[in-house]
Amino acid sequence: MRTVKHWRRSSLRSLQKHPSFSGKTTPLKGYVSSMIFASLLGTYLDLLLVGKQLYHFPVRLFPDIFTINIWFTLLVLPLGTAIFLYAVKNMHPWGRIGFILLLALAMTFVEQLSEKTGWFSHSSDWRHSYSLFGYIIFMWLVMKFHRWTNS
Repeated sequence: MRTVKHWRRSSLRSLQKHPSFSGKTTPLKGYVSSMIFASLLGTYLDLLLVGKQLYHFPVRLFPDIFTINIWFTLLVLPLGTAIFLYAVKNMHPWGRIGFILLLALAMTFVEQLSEKTGWFSHSSDWRHSYSLFGYIIFMWLVMKFHRWTNS
């Protein structure tokens, strides 16, 4: 009887030490879940804004099926998210703020370049300040989600 109780206690202790039972995620799981979150968030935002005709993707994969650029939302955005999260991982909070502002500003210019090349077009009602603030909020949400999944 005593040995069975002792075995149960030691088995439970060993299960509690195992990573999959501890409630903590591994770094890879945290990155993958954040990449999926960013991809879903970007996809739904694109679908909403394209549906409201605020912008359009003239060049996209399977244009008869998709109104958004799935190449961007399924490949570029998740990979960019992983690089972004890795870069801000050990930054001081003020450094993260500066990095997010700089990256959002750069993305706004990349967006304007994409318009000139014909990959992307905005409606006449669109202001590039919308993109700037949108990228800042997007990166902040993804960073908060990543921290939440890793806590």
